[in-house]
Amino acid sequence: MGTPVKTPYPVMHCDVLIVGGGSAGAMAAIRAKEIDPSCEVVVLEKGDMKYSGCIARGMDALNIVAVPGISTPELYVEANRMACEGIMDEPPGYEMARRSWDLMKKLEAWGVCFPVDDDGAYEVLQVHPKGRFCVTMKEPELKTMLAARAKALGVRIVNRSMAVELMRRDGRVAGAVAMNVRTGEIFVVSAGAVILCAGGTARFGLPNNGYLYGVYDYPGNTGDGYCLAYRAGAELSGFEYTLIYYIVKDINAPLLYITLTRGAKLLNAFGFDKSREHPSIKSMLVDHHREGSGPMRIVMSHLPEERIRSIEEILFTTERPVQERFYKGRGVDFRTGEIELWPTECFLCGGHGLTGVRVNERAESSVPGLYAAGDTSLVARGHLSGAFVFGEIAAENALEHARKVGREPADFSTAERVSAHRERRLSQSANKISIEEFEYKVRRIINDYIVPPKNEYKLDRALWWMERFRAELSDLVRVSTVHDLFKSFEIENIIQCAAMSAHASKARKESRWGMWHFRTDFPERNDDEYMKHIVLSMGDAPEDVRMTDKKIIRM
Repeated sequence: MGTPVKTPYPVMHCDVLIVGGGSAGAMAAIRAKEIDPSCEVVVLEKGDMKYSGCIARGMDALNIVAVPGISTPELYVEANRMACEGIMDEPPGYEMARRSWDLMKKLEAWGVCFPVDDDGAYEVLQVHPKGRFCVTMKEPELKTMLAARAKALGVRIVNRSMAVELMRRDGRVAGAVAMNVRTGEIFVVSAGAVILCAGGTARFGLPNNGYLYGVYDYPGNTGDGYCLAYRAGAELSGFEYTLIYYIVKDINAPLLYITLTRGAKLLNAFGFDKSREHPSIKSMLVDHHREGSGPMRIVMSHLPEERIRSIEEILFTTERPVQERFYKGRGVDFRTGEIELWPTECFLCGGHGLTGVRVNERAESSVPGLYAAGDTSLVARGHLSGAFVFGEIAAENALEHARKVGREPADFSTAERVSAHRERRLSQSANKISIEEFEYKVRRIINDYIVPPKNEYKLDRALWWMERFRAELSDLVRVSTVHDLFKSFEIENIIQCAAMSAHASKARKESRWGMWHFRTDFPERNDDEYMKHIVLSMGDAPEDVRMTDKKIIRM
């Protein structure tokens, strides 16, 4: 044996690198190993893959399944086109729905529980404008099951590690430079292909209670996947789709579909029953903001005890067990009290919305070797089904690409740039502003100028502030620990996402999607001019956001 070659940074080599170990990342890792047990798969996860991502524990439904005899992929595309108000590429949505039934049966074979009645029929709920696609699930250990399966198949899981920059070679993506978020160590992962599954930008707007991490989705999701793809040259879209959900006040926990589909009532502030008037959260927000008839509340006191117990079981075991303690602390009993609803903070998301890396039905981005799935990808309103299916699709095609390009020696030039950036940040230990104080202000300004209702003046102010924040992050913010260091990288991504959102919102000079892109200076929807994608890509530097229009791809 020869003498081992010393390298300036630790190096891992793999066929497929997956950034993010949530729903999409776990499924991508499993699928790659199913296809080729000998392939090398590495997952970089900022937290711990066992409990990371938006379904950190369990889930109450598989949101989109074309159950034979009940619905079809064609009907799903029609229904989702209505929900997206036309702004969706249809081939990815069709492919997701086409594979959804097989995906569900696969999960069932793994032991995931989909309850059936005495006749063996699944409970399929209607939450879309047309058709029934939402299949109820009762699986409090869904995420731990996926993580265990990936580990058993030999996937190399690298927890507490944040991908900081993608590496490119000959016009394609060839791996990533990452940093351990506890030690600050930089290392290199050389890969034949990369799949981005790092979620959306959950930590974007600031919740009403001011708690930095009290957001609807996983608070570790800070737009890392969007920014990695953007800086690598990929196209993104949908950043004007600024999501605000309408769910439980102060805890931002899911509730509506679990309760309303089981007979709960939705009352407005004046006691009027609005249960049948609201097909979506969008319309509830219109009542809350424009009509001034909020806050709304959920009432279950009229339901039979058996029904209330079934709702409690879902909420307190499968969805978010912390809710049981929350309601007890508030003195809320579903049999006698009510649950107050309120708008969440603003966030950017592919699975719940239309924001993400542009991908085709093969999960391919516009850059060779780079794939995306889950909330990082733009598979319009794909939810958990989209994360699972496109995780599999991304794995299949990424592995095929990796086999073609083979493995090459690691390139350390990108790591050198990341290392220099890290050292500059660590030299800021004497600065006055704490990282938490700075993040609070960045996200408060996002609330002020990017959260709807929007207008050109507000969006221009947002862009002015984001440029200022870029400079202040280096000049004023104190970085005295490794924890501060990786938080500074997260805030850098939040700032970048805010700038992209403001640019995209300025470009779409119309109102669309209810309150999610409501412009007071262009209050009407304009299909003649804006039935199209607003596409973003990087110019000469990250702050140079280039915008183009792309046609909607129909079936």
